Amino acid sequence: MHEKERHRIIISAVQDRPVVTVGDLCTLTGVSEATIRRDISTLHMKQKVRRVRGGAEAITPPQFAGLAGRPFVVNETMNIAEKQAIARAAVEMCGEGDSIIINGGTTTFQMVHPLASRRMQVFTNSFPIAEHLLKHSKNTIMLSGGAIYREQNIILSPFDNDVTRNFYAKRMFMGAQGLGPIGLMEADPLLIQAEQKLIGQADELVVLVDSSKFAQRSSLVLCQLDRITTVITDEGIPDKAAAMLEAADVNLIVTQSGSVQENEVAS
Repeated sequence: MHEKERHRIIISAVQDRPVVTVGDLCTLTGVSEATIRRDISTLHMKQKVRRVRGGAEAITPPQFAGLAGRPFVVNETMNIAEKQAIARAAVEMCGEGDSIIINGGTTTFQMVHPLASRRMQVFTNSFPIAEHLLKHSKNTIMLSGGAIYREQNIILSPFDNDVTRNFYAKRMFMGAQGLGPIGLMEADPLLIQAEQKLIGQADELVVLVDSSKFAQRSSLVLCQLDRITTVITDEGIPDKAAAMLEAADVNLIVTQSGSVQENEVAS
């Protein structure tokens, strides 16, 4: 990762929380502590961030806390080929005229390209998804209402009386921070609250996760496995994870080498 890109990520991260540690920034950028410390020093000298013990903080603190988790700009650079294959398989489940919900995320964002040739009713809380489909497709787009979270490029509302309750979907497509025996996991309570409302508006829940998500965990559970209809992932899925989904009667679609292989785990 180039220095300019690292600096952009560091500046972005300090707007998301009061203090960002060196360790957090190493995870976000994938570089060493020594490199991050040099970056913080450089940005401190330029008055872009304020150097503090063990990390950095914003020169002007954010007026409200952002969401927990990695920013969209960081996640979109990870596992691109896998995400594209997973997204193609997701769109293959859609028929002309279907009403669907696409939750914000970097894997679900990859659905926009194969959706360009469709005519569907799409409800989303993602600015990038809505913008791309408006410009490059003839799908009908509806956006949720609420506060805008720039880091994740999504719109979330904690209130029950938003437009979410007025949209019905055949399927909802979403990613997650982690997927394990206890269910689908996310890192932020507000994110979970908003996503649970969306899940309630769809008959089927289709989860798009690359195989790395089976090893990740969070302290917050979005929903249990029995609420998930289908999981789409890549060929790196561990055997133990595949067995877990089979035991929960979840349909599993595995994408590999540009093709799609479906395992009929549930009838």
